[in-house]
Amino acid sequence: MHEARVLVVDDSAAMRALFSDILDQAKNVRVIGTAINAADAREQIAELRPNVITLDVEMPGMSGIDFLAEIMENAPIPVVMLSSLTQAGTDISLRAIELGAVDCFPKPLKATPEQFAKSVGKLGKIVLAAANSNVRDRKPRIEHKANDSAFTWNGRLVAISASMGGIDALTTILAQFPANCPPTVVCLQAEPLVVDTFIKRLDDMLKCRVRPAREGATLTQGSIHIAANPDHHVIVEPGQNPRLRLMARDPVDGARPSANLLFGSMARGSIPVVGAVLTGMGSDGARGLKLLRDAGCETFVEDRKTALVAEAPEAVIALGAASRELPLAALGAAILAGCAMG
Repeated sequence: MHEARVLVVDDSAAMRALFSDILDQAKNVRVIGTAINAADAREQIAELRPNVITLDVEMPGMSGIDFLAEIMENAPIPVVMLSSLTQAGTDISLRAIELGAVDCFPKPLKATPEQFAKSVGKLGKIVLAAANSNVRDRKPRIEHKANDSAFTWNGRLVAISASMGGIDALTTILAQFPANCPPTVVCLQAEPLVVDTFIKRLDDMLKCRVRPAREGATLTQGSIHIAANPDHHVIVEPGQNPRLRLMARDPVDGARPSANLLFGSMARGSIPVVGAVLTGMGSDGARGLKLLRDAGCETFVEDRKTALVAEAPEAVIALGAASRELPLAALGAAILAGCAMG
């Protein structure tokens, strides 16, 4: 993993100083310059050649979202967007991810000191992962369409985990799910308010139902449940009609909700499932996927070359937890095939 050389772009002198100070304290992260707007940033990029940029959404002149589009079209560089946690901010954050931003980080403007310390502690890790991401090799999203008439469910559930880059990867995979898709649970490490907006957009876009993971929700055909609330874990309770259970316990290996707990609950409950770990930071999901494979379930991992961030896939492969490593474009069809009558 190479060092993150960061350009901080923000029209506010206070924000530039704040985020520069935070990042300079992070391991293997170095701020090499700051810029006040898009024009200034263009000059700094040409001169300093950063390998990651933090970019404010709201700037005078060219907006951050327009400048992001320019960067991704002309000479892609990993970008972490900084935005407010308003409804408009979450809509823009989701748009930024669609355009190619690696992640969106909320500006901690009204946080308590404890919340602020916890929030900014993540930024260094996010920026370092972004600097080592596959943004330059990112392929345009291939639009797949669901085929309802071709799918007959065999009784297996689907369990997926993802973090950084996960919104884009999940959009590619879930777009292929038919109205009568297998019951699906997703563990997604991302900003919760952005995920809420993502869920609403998916529910409008897909033929199946997409909902936040809720206590006691029954896993039925045609439904996708996305767990992203950092206040609790999500597990699956076995039975004739498996149900979701929420658990307010400490993070597991730094993650809450934990994909390891989700996958592990399904393995221990002998629930037939097809499991998959997609792009993301850290190793959450690897141990749980190994439990699923050891229980006889079919397990997949996103190809490290197509994963925006390869840390999670690499952890899966190191454990031998996946029966197959597939590129993102092939994963949706493979998951559905594992849940279809043969």
